[in-house]
Amino acid sequence: MSKNLQALIALLLISFYCWLSYYSLKPSGIPEEISENEFSVGKAFQHVEKIGDSPHYLGSAAHSSVRNYIVNELQKLGLEVQTQEDFVLNDAAILSRPQNILTRIKGSGNGDALVLMTHYDSQPHSSHGASDAGSGVATILEGLRAFIAEGNPPKNDLIVLFTDAEEIGLMGAELFVRQPSWAKDARLALNFEARGSGGSSFMLLETNAGNAKLIKAFKEAHVPYPTTNSLAYSVYKLLPNDTDLTVLRESGNINGFNFAFIGDHFDYHTANDIPENLDLETLAHQGDYLMPLLHYFQDADLNLLNSDNDLLYFNLPFGQFVTYPFGWIMPMLILAFILFFTVVGYGIFKKKLSVKAIFKGFVPYFLSLIIGGLLVFGLWKFCLYIYPEYSEMLHGFTYNGYSYITAAVLLSLTVAFFVYHKFYNEDKTASQFVASLFLWILICALLAVGLKGAAYFIIPAYFGFIQLLLMMHKKQPNIILNTILSLPALFILFPFIQMFPVALGLKMLFLAGILSILLFTLFLPVFGYFAKKDLLAVLLFLGFNAFMFYAHFTSEFTAERPKPNSLVYLYDADEDKANWYSYDEMPDEWTRKYFGEDPVILTNAETKFSSKYNSGFTWRSDAPKIDIKSPEIILQKIDSSNNEFQYSLKIAPNRDAKRIEIYTENITDFNDFKVNGLQAENVKLGEESFNMFTRRWKNRLLSYYISSKDTLRMNFSLDKTKSAEFILYESSYDLLENKELDVSRRSETMIPKPFILNDAVIYKKRIMLNQ
Repeated sequence: MSKNLQALIALLLISFYCWLSYYSLKPSGIPEEISENEFSVGKAFQHVEKIGDSPHYLGSAAHSSVRNYIVNELQKLGLEVQTQEDFVLNDAAILSRPQNILTRIKGSGNGDALVLMTHYDSQPHSSHGASDAGSGVATILEGLRAFIAEGNPPKNDLIVLFTDAEEIGLMGAELFVRQPSWAKDARLALNFEARGSGGSSFMLLETNAGNAKLIKAFKEAHVPYPTTNSLAYSVYKLLPNDTDLTVLRESGNINGFNFAFIGDHFDYHTANDIPENLDLETLAHQGDYLMPLLHYFQDADLNLLNSDNDLLYFNLPFGQFVTYPFGWIMPMLILAFILFFTVVGYGIFKKKLSVKAIFKGFVPYFLSLIIGGLLVFGLWKFCLYIYPEYSEMLHGFTYNGYSYITAAVLLSLTVAFFVYHKFYNEDKTASQFVASLFLWILICALLAVGLKGAAYFIIPAYFGFIQLLLMMHKKQPNIILNTILSLPALFILFPFIQMFPVALGLKMLFLAGILSILLFTLFLPVFGYFAKKDLLAVLLFLGFNAFMFYAHFTSEFTAERPKPNSLVYLYDADEDKANWYSYDEMPDEWTRKYFGEDPVILTNAETKFSSKYNSGFTWRSDAPKIDIKSPEIILQKIDSSNNEFQYSLKIAPNRDAKRIEIYTENITDFNDFKVNGLQAENVKLGEESFNMFTRRWKNRLLSYYISSKDTLRMNFSLDKTKSAEFILYESSYDLLENKELDVSRRSETMIPKPFILNDAVIYKKRIMLNQ
């Protein structure tokens, strides 16, 4: 077979396996006919349509409707349903009154329980919550229906938990573990989540111990499309996690599995999180996790899942799932170094390798990484400059984000092929591959120390040793065989090229470029024998331009890709003045009506209401004063005998307010502080513990999410030598419904900006503590 034909076949194989490594991670196609005791994606989607019909955040009318719908669906299955309701105050000083939905299927065992859980509230104020987490509710409801239809009673109890107020601070999960009548029996939880509206569902573990027995059980359950790896597990443990399962693990010592999808991240928490945008294959993937694990754990001993050991693990195409112990990390690393120096030493001794060519191999390697990484980094900075509207998407992933990821990969590969064309000598391919192999092993050594979950990255090195031996003994080795030997590197690295920019935003685009070049260097036993590297560089550059042109022509906001924007009305009762505010960076036809063509820019951000990305107001303009029903404020002070004043403060909404924020002018430490009878727990910052009330470090004192117009009651004490002044912000989400303000509706090319307090009518007032 000619060398050119081998190269063509190699390129086709690489392209196919790139496609396979992504598209084989979830079901493809939805079966039209299934038996009554199987999970039906169609029936699950019917639940999504009901739940995601409108925004249903805590305190909204739709929130109660969704709760009633879930209760009714559980009762149709013959289950006895309970609700769990109380005030919860978390360590971030967020207060709400969640209402969890619970039911239980009794098993024949001793009462140990498997928990199936998700949350049913949507993100305030505009998200429909179809994916996040209507898909989770639908998955569990349909999974329960199919399970009950099987008629196979479990040994373990099954607790079904639909938490409330997850979106505002994991409040329902806190309520579940703080009222242990149910939580005391829970031994393991399966939690279904979403941070987008499509893509593969990813499994992430939550455990206070080692993962070995949990991973062993996961593997034995024979999940058809296991999409996960221990690198994500290690990274996840380092990050400030924010799922309900985290609360169960930290406060209830309950192990668990998270299942979440992040594809189409631009829909996350937006008004576009609607049923029509949920990928049905993604919903099917959630079902493909639930049913095998439910069948496995229904009879398993849930008390045998703790372990002192950890496993490395990763998935491969066709449902393959590879695991091995952390204890193998150092032996495999040491063996890799031994094999490397043995093979290279043998090659030099036999004059199969050139020492000069080995050292020359470091030049194109570092040039490719540096030039490619900088170009992709600069590319995204340039895009932000010429498309400033991208800054309106706070999560950092644009509607055309996949085009930019592809363009970044093509640009990186263009650089790699061009650089290696200039510095590469085909006759010295084996020698120049030594640099790539050595540096890859060195990277793996750093990972083995700093991020052990990624230590399985050493596996491609072992295939690299085989390739190096083949290249040393054949002047023209079989390119197709070398392609096959390089595939483990592709299967391990390629998924991360897309995952990081999607999950963390396009600011991580440069990382996709670097990973692409690292993958290229592991394919040198293939690409090194390509005669026309410069031609491939040109073709890749043309592909880069094609995707950049496509990204350009899809950069504008449309009805399918709406622009997020914001408008807030704030009335200051003390100054008797009203203003419009916005969080936007660029005016549009809707906001210009209130801020003009040249809005007043706030250089020093005023009060930053609690939000995911700590966003502050950017513009301000005068607004008309309207009649806002002020809340009833009752302040009482008692002179205590121990050199302090005791205070009682009640704030009762007189309108359809949904949120109260309390700030202080100065960071004052209170001696004691209770909110609706609850005290906040300490939170550890570094080596010290702080309390939002008694050892404070920020001006925000409290956030209260209101349901049923419940009164906010604060009881606290303060030294007589100290003074304090509260600033009250009471917000409703009815800006567009307010007839006095007569704010026009957005056009179909716009949506409310998520992650912030938006479309709100805010009442501001100072509350003086008379000393």
